[in-house]
Amino acid sequence: MPLFGAHFSIAGGLSKAAETCLDLGCSTFQLFTKSAAQWAAKPLAPDDVRDFRAAVKRAKAKFVTAHDSYLINLAAKDETLFAKSVDAFAVEIERAEALGLAYLVMHPGAHVGSGEEYGLARVIEGIDLAHARCPGYAVRVLVEATAGQGTTLGYRFEHLATILNGVAEPERLGVCLDTCHVFAAGYDLRTPETYAATTAEFDAVVGLKRLKVVHVNDSVKPLGSRVDRHAGLGLGHIGEVAFRCLATDPRLARVPMILETPKEDGDGHPMDPVNLAKLRGYLTPQCRRR
Repeated sequence: MPLFGAHFSIAGGLSKAAETCLDLGCSTFQLFTKSAAQWAAKPLAPDDVRDFRAAVKRAKAKFVTAHDSYLINLAAKDETLFAKSVDAFAVEIERAEALGLAYLVMHPGAHVGSGEEYGLARVIEGIDLAHARCPGYAVRVLVEATAGQGTTLGYRFEHLATILNGVAEPERLGVCLDTCHVFAAGYDLRTPETYAATTAEFDAVVGLKRLKVVHVNDSVKPLGSRVDRHAGLGLGHIGEVAFRCLATDPRLARVPMILETPKEDGDGHPMDPVNLAKLRGYLTPQCRRR
C-alpha cells in the first residue's frame, strides 16, 4: 500500500498529531514542531519527546515529516533577516532530529527583488550554514516546489536542481513536490499524458530518486496562475485523474503522500477523512505509468 497521510495539528501537544494519524488509519503524517507563524519556541521538553516518539511507534507511522516556519527566508538579501532565518532553520533541524523525524520540508524563500540567481545562491549558503551547525544529523531537508507567488523561488524544477546540486552536502537534501504548487507554476497534471510528461521532466531535471514526499492538494486557481490556494481532491482545477495517476504510480509506491487540503467544508464538517477516502479510492489500475 502507498503511504497516505495528512498534516495534523499539534494543539494539545506534539503527540496529538501521531494520535490523529492512528485514529484515521494513516501510515504517515506531517506536523509543525512549533508555531509556524512565530520565530521562537520553547525548547522541546524530554517528556514531550518521549511521548511523541512513543505515539509514533503506536501509530506505526513511517517517514514522519515536519514543515518549517513560514517566516524563514533563506533567500533574503537583508543580512539581519538572513541571519535570523539561518538561526531559526538550524533550530528546526535540531527539533526534527530530536523527535526522530525522517524529513524537514522547507520553502526556498523569496529573493524580494535581488534576482533569482542571487536568491538561489543565498538559499544554498543558508542551507550550508545550518547544516554546518548540525553535523551528522539523520533528518533530511526537503526543498519544496512552490507556486511562484511574488518573488518566491522554487517554482521551476531547475531552481530545485540548482539548490540540490549547489550545497556542500547534497546527500542531506531531497525534494517535496506539492501538486497544487507545481500546477499553479505551470506544470500540467490533469491527464495521464500530461502527468507522464511532467514527471518525466522532473526526472530529467532533478531526478525521481530525490523525490521523498508529495503534498497532495487540488488547486483553487488555474494552471500557471502562480497562486497557491489548496482545494480538496477533485474540487479544483487539477481534477481527480491526476490524483489517480499519482496514487497508482509504481515509482512512488513508498513515497509519503500527505494531504494539506482544507480541514473543514463550509458547514464545519471535517474533511481529512473525506480526502483520505478519496485518495485510497484512487488505487485502481486506470492510470498506469506509460
